Amino acid sequence: MKRNLPRSTAERGTLRRTPGTIVVLGLDPGTLATGYGIVARTGSRLSLVDCGSIRNDAASPMAARLGRIHRELIRVIERTQPDEFAIESAFYGKNAQSALKLGHARGVAMLAAVQGGLGVSEYSPREVKKADTGKGTASKLQVRFMVRSILRLDDTPIGLDASDAVAIALCHMNRLSGRSVKHRNWSSFVAAHPERVVQ
Repeated sequence: MKRNLPRSTAERGTLRRTPGTIVVLGLDPGTLATGYGIVARTGSRLSLVDCGSIRNDAASPMAARLGRIHRELIRVIERTQPDEFAIESAFYGKNAQSALKLGHARGVAMLAAVQGGLGVSEYSPREVKKADTGKGTASKLQVRFMVRSILRLDDTPIGLDASDAVAIALCHMNRLSGRSVKHRNWSSFVAAHPERVVQ
């Protein structure tokens, strides 16, 4: 698994939450490279928690690739404890073989999310690009530029698979601002709403 943050940030362990923080895990699935991005929002402030990609050898059997994706995502979920999970939906313009492989990767990713107690939200590539760049036909490079700009990442290295995943997380975060957030458990609710706890 390749991470795209400096070592001190990417390997800091479980996220330390402050009251009111919401964490979203975004995923750009693929059997050879699955990008992931975790974004946190506290009030109006957005920050990147972690991002990277899970890479597989093209020579590996499909079952082995899917197993690796599932294992690594479980580790990411356990380490960062997201409240929400968002994944890119199937792109029907792909050829049948590519669509089938993408479906496999999406399936094990959603399984990992459900096993981690998360609901699953899906967004088309066009929806994500429109939400983050204002243009549904934006290129991957344009998406990465906007991700850097929104999160003020400056020169932090970030691969295209990872930036696409962060963009998915940002798209979902935008949608959350328009509806109430469902928390994964009581502890998550208390962390987000400390003012509602009677001492």
